Amino acid sequence: MTIKKTPSIQTVNPYLSLGGRCEEALEFYCDKLGAEVTMLMRFKDSPDTSMCAPGIENKVMHARFRIGDTTLMASDGKCEGKHGFDGFSLSLTVQNEAEAERLFGSLSEGGQVQMPLTKTVFSPRFGMVADRFGLPWMVIVAPEAQ
Repeated sequence: MTIKKTPSIQTVNPYLSLGGRCEEALEFYCDKLGAEVTMLMRFKDSPDTSMCAPGIENKVMHARFRIGDTTLMASDGKCEGKHGFDGFSLSLTVQNEAEAERLFGSLSEGGQVQMPLTKTVFSPRFGMVADRFGLPWMVIVAPEAQ
């Protein structure tokens, strides 16, 4: 396989459609993961008034936030209460087991543990959890340099 770099692409960022729970999710990630919201626009603030259906004026049309060195984007989508996060996970890499335990426990609150945080052949601690919004996470302690 030949690896080809596409010079016109700068970044690839996850974009989460949270089905009407975006603001709640952003507050959760700020509290539990130290996320920082860097931009938030509500439907009522859109210059295109056709974007603002009755009843969704205060919902999040677009938000940008940072967790560590990663920028993610999110919205309430169509505010239908439906969202699915099949086929991918967000992976948090941390420096030590105590931080892994803390973050895994935080993400587990109201969520569902898929694989308990445990020692593996590739890391002193690794686990998988879907948070209360259904977003799948992997938490891994960076393996020590060999």
